[in-house]
Amino acid sequence: MTSLIRPELVTTLKRWSEVLTGLGVAAFGLWALQARGAFFQGLAGLIVLAGLALAVIGWRRMRFHRDGTAPGVVQIIEGQISYFGPTEGGFVAIGDLVELHLLDRARTWLLIAQDDTRLEIPVAASGADALFDAFTRLPDLRMQVLLDALDAPDPPQTRAIWLHPARRADHLRLR
Repeated sequence: MTSLIRPELVTTLKRWSEVLTGLGVAAFGLWALQARGAFFQGLAGLIVLAGLALAVIGWRRMRFHRDGTAPGVVQIIEGQISYFGPTEGGFVAIGDLVELHLLDRARTWLLIAQDDTRLEIPVAASGADALFDAFTRLPDLRMQVLLDALDAPDPPQTRAIWLHPARRADHLRLR
């Protein structure tokens, strides 16, 4: 059975689905602002704000997504990041992470745990989009810095994105 929608359009709509859903919720909230009564107008205002928040989060996730394919599969189960690659792989608990870097001109994540376990994950590996939610659990990580590093037109060979606050304090004491 052939689809009536072009595959390129389906791909684009899937990529923008979270943003469009958030904007749809916000549009419903704007429509609902016509209601009479302060309670219903306040509720509609909250719906608008929630829709805009969903759209912003969707926009950030969309920016995090990398086109293309890289070898390997990423899974995140119960706070553990696992990478299964063709020649190497491994796992690390999100709570044990102390450093996050971008290598190879923003093509590879380097995750370093407390016990110095190192896990390299291609940015475009299957399932790597789930890392967005995992990285939001890291204390003091500014997602805008991470997204800007991914989108840099001429990224450096290696870039430190995040250091655990305790490790950052250790680095400052050593200076």
